[in-house]
Amino acid sequence: MSDKSEYVKKSSYRVKVLKSIGDDVKIPTEIAKDSGILKNHISNVLRDLKEQELVECLNPKSRKGRLYRLTEEGSDILDEIK
Repeated sequence: MSDKSEYVKKSSYRVKVLKSIGDDVKIPTEIAKDSGILKNHISNVLRDLKEQELVECLNPKSRKGRLYRLTEEGSDILDEIK
């Protein structure tokens, strides 16, 4: 198991966010609703996952309605932890 999958598993929030996004493209509000995590926590978790290159923002210049999806590495880790 990779260091990054261990990193993800250390936080139930990170696991829930990866599972929520899955194969989809989602905005933070949808991720919050699916995962049961408060929206203000979602942005922190997404930022952490983005720094680890596990999620990517498809429209980073947008102020609202940012779209997130898993990177290939993020998908691999999701498969590992399922």
